[in-house]
Amino acid sequence: MDVYNSHGNLSSKTIKRFIKNWNNNCLKEICKKIYKIINMIILAYAAMIILFLASVIISWRFKSVAKKYSEFGLSSGLSGAEMAKRILQDNGLHDIQIISIEGQLSDHYNPADKTVNLSPEVYHGRSVLAAAVATHECGHAIQHAKAYSWLEFRSTLAGPLTISSRYMQWILLAGIILINTSIGKPLLGAGIVLYALTTLFSFITLPVEFDASRRAMAWLSTSGLAKPDELDNAKKALNWAASTYVVAAMASLATLVYYVLIYMGRRD
Repeated sequence: MDVYNSHGNLSSKTIKRFIKNWNNNCLKEICKKIYKIINMIILAYAAMIILFLASVIISWRFKSVAKKYSEFGLSSGLSGAEMAKRILQDNGLHDIQIISIEGQLSDHYNPADKTVNLSPEVYHGRSVLAAAVATHECGHAIQHAKAYSWLEFRSTLAGPLTISSRYMQWILLAGIILINTSIGKPLLGAGIVLYALTTLFSFITLPVEFDASRRAMAWLSTSGLAKPDELDNAKKALNWAASTYVVAAMASLATLVYYVLIYMGRRD
């Protein structure tokens, strides 16, 4: 095999062979990276599908459990609104309004105007479910009054996220469509940052919800207004409600990973 020509320089065949081998090696490395990224995207897709199905199942199960315990009467005979009033009074909170709002499972605490908003079924209901949900929402009011750190952190993020959520999906969509242009990657990167904040918000919500349920159960167990079996059922209802937040957070994380993999797959 002639490596050098008559002038002592590398022969053209050697140079061509080197370039060919170099190109083949580069091509193999590129193919490996593409294959790896494709596999990761497939895994991310699979995770999103699994989590979506889990979300549907858990949501259905929670609604089923909620319906079941809404039919279990509370031995004390108090309504959800009356239970809410009791727990707030016992915690020294006298400036919180308890109001009834339209909708099913629309219960929430609004720190902006200090109102515990209960759906008609919970506000007027005299069931285990009504007691569990009403005291849980009051748990958020107690968190607010005591400056619970995770609630304050979530409230800090809520304002910016309300604004960014209006544009986030459009920015992500534009970034994906224009990924092969000079503006595509910066757009997708910005969208990923906004989505990461949404995912962070989902995970911050978890300790807030679990702590509100803990406060509700602690009060129910010491108030004497619920029997042991009613406490067990109330805990089950709140646990199923909390599981919907867990699945939502995991689904948000899987979606975030999917967008990141698309971005990584287009690195220059």
